Amino acid sequence: MPVAERSETLKPALKWAGGKRWQVPHVLPLWKPHAHRRLVEPFCGGLGMALGLMPAEAVLNDVNPHLVNFYRWLQKGLRIDWPMENDEAVFYERRDRFNAVLASGKSNTREAAGLFYYLNRTGYNGLCRFNSRGQFNVPFGRYKTINYRPDFTAYREVLSAWSFSLGDVADIPLDPQDFIYADPPYDVEFTQYARGGFSWEDQQRTAALLAKHRGPVVLVNQATERIERLYKSLRFTVRYLDAPRRISCTGDRTPAREVIATRHL
Repeated sequence: MPVAERSETLKPALKWAGGKRWQVPHVLPLWKPHAHRRLVEPFCGGLGMALGLMPAEAVLNDVNPHLVNFYRWLQKGLRIDWPMENDEAVFYERRDRFNAVLASGKSNTREAAGLFYYLNRTGYNGLCRFNSRGQFNVPFGRYKTINYRPDFTAYREVLSAWSFSLGDVADIPLDPQDFIYADPPYDVEFTQYARGGFSWEDQQRTAALLAKHRGPVVLVNQATERIERLYKSLRFTVRYLDAPRRISCTGDRTPAREVIATRHL
């Protein structure tokens, strides 16, 4: 199947708060002259950007081990063979089971991947949130209907050419020719995307590291005053986008101004 056709039909498998599919038309013109390069995403999230750009080679990294485990199982052609229901009692039963699986040290299993998908589709606002003990604590969502997907074999071919890694942005082995697209957790109050959170110091460290990269860099964040100052101080070229909405821990869906910062483009 041609890459262009696949990119139109294969959508992100997860309901991801702050997903980046809407940004693809803005990033695609920046990517096309560099499409021969390897795409590197330090915070791959819901895969909206990677599935929109469809690189031949990619390193897709995240600090959330359950997200990375899910994608690695998609590479194997994940199938979920137990019934998924949009039911509150079932949701909390499955959430308890997911946390029990994590506590037992089996977070890299097919069961963990399937439970993560179910909780993501059924939980509130597509949030991914963990408490200080590493337990998933998103409450039940309020969707009238949910279209669950039990068979992910359609993702196997595309994802087989991509590499998924788990860890900090500083640990990604970069080639000077890599094209980096990075959207770190936004500069907002809600930072418990993964155990340990993402502090202002992490924002500064990430931006400084990416500023040293000799290849093309696209860096996106919420346009707070300190983010703008930080990126401009590191000599990124800064322009602005209006996000279609912002999903927060309170369910706020008001439009948000975002900054798109670039270097070597």
